[in-house]
Amino acid sequence: MRLNSIGSLVAALALLSPAYATRYDTIPSRPNVVPGPYNAGRGMPPSPPRDKGRYCHVKQGCDKDRDDAPHIIQALKQCNDGGTVVFDKSYLIGSPLDLRFLKHVDIIITGDISFDDSDVYYWQNNSFKYTFQNQSVFWKLGGEDVNIYGELSLEEGKSVIDGRGQAYWEELVTNQALYRPMLFAFDGMKGATMSNLRMRNSPNSLNNVKIANSDGWDTYRSDRVVIQDSFIRNTDDCVSFKPNSTNVVIQNLVCIGSHDISIGSIGQYEGETDIVENLQIYNISMTNASDFARIKVWPGAQTNFQTHLVGGGGSGYVRNVTYDLLHSINNDRALTITQCYGQSNKTLCNEFPANLTIEDITMKNIYGTTSAKLDPQAGSLVCSSPDRCANIRVENITVTVPSGEPPVYECRNMDNGILQLACVEESDEDRDTSQG
Repeated sequence: MRLNSIGSLVAALALLSPAYATRYDTIPSRPNVVPGPYNAGRGMPPSPPRDKGRYCHVKQGCDKDRDDAPHIIQALKQCNDGGTVVFDKSYLIGSPLDLRFLKHVDIIITGDISFDDSDVYYWQNNSFKYTFQNQSVFWKLGGEDVNIYGELSLEEGKSVIDGRGQAYWEELVTNQALYRPMLFAFDGMKGATMSNLRMRNSPNSLNNVKIANSDGWDTYRSDRVVIQDSFIRNTDDCVSFKPNSTNVVIQNLVCIGSHDISIGSIGQYEGETDIVENLQIYNISMTNASDFARIKVWPGAQTNFQTHLVGGGGSGYVRNVTYDLLHSINNDRALTITQCYGQSNKTLCNEFPANLTIEDITMKNIYGTTSAKLDPQAGSLVCSSPDRCANIRVENITVTVPSGEPPVYECRNMDNGILQLACVEESDEDRDTSQG
């Protein structure tokens, strides 16, 4: 992942403390991260080599119930502004870390980092909170010229950030109101790269999670971001572009068990303007998901969707988005556009159309299969009013359905003349909101 300028990009990570290194041969070199084939429209600022010999190894605590957070702070402050911080042991983080002071520093993770899961309510009360969708995070990382990386040639348990999310999912069974932190947020980060890391078991959002409702990569109030060459196994959005995500490239990803590559949900908060613009989604494989290429917008009326997830009536627009070269493998829908997110009553959505518009969208070169769930339907392109969507193009779609029948797509308030697919009328049945 490569970042030029980020307000808050939700992802996952952790850091360590000092002791100057003598084992230089065991420290991997900084990867040369080059966006490709697309970039975010502007070159990365240069990242000079770090000071030779200036390494701070994060100290590992000895107690079972330790908190290594103070050691992390110590190492980062000692090697900030020119040095390299090394996490080469096993670390346990027991308190939140605000690391928005980073500057001209490399962070190398060849060990493993976990977050203390002994008290999920401690993190509910002490994690860093974001107003948007009641999100919270273990750590906040910000600053400029920061390179965070691991070494994937090491054995499976190395270069790992582990959220120990199972305790949260078990508690969620009896307390649906539990707040669950994401692994980390990039907050106010400029000119940064993150690469060659394994992330797993997030309580809420991030990579390689096989338990319920966990996003892969989310962008929020972020500009000029590239996310590429990632493998993501999860059960919610593989990638989600939240409000005010602009000039973002997603390319060369493999997603398994996810929901989608999703714009949204947006338009949730009345009185707020959400902008998502200039996105390139290229060369993605998606397997066993509910949807693939998806745009999801809240309706114009208040909707009570889930605990901690209500809204509708926000304004703004989605503009200039390209989904290109997508391989669908057994997903329920290959293409989805809805302006009725979280609302099962289609009549209500039509009576109160979304305030947010969708325009200049291209979905092309999409191939593979859908599941049998909706056969022969392979997707749904539905806008809540004729003036809410414009110039939505679909080209070269060769997705097949299991029955072998010609695939069809629900279409409403679209310009069918620029949709290279077979449209049918939208069903009168209530929407299935199990996935929004």
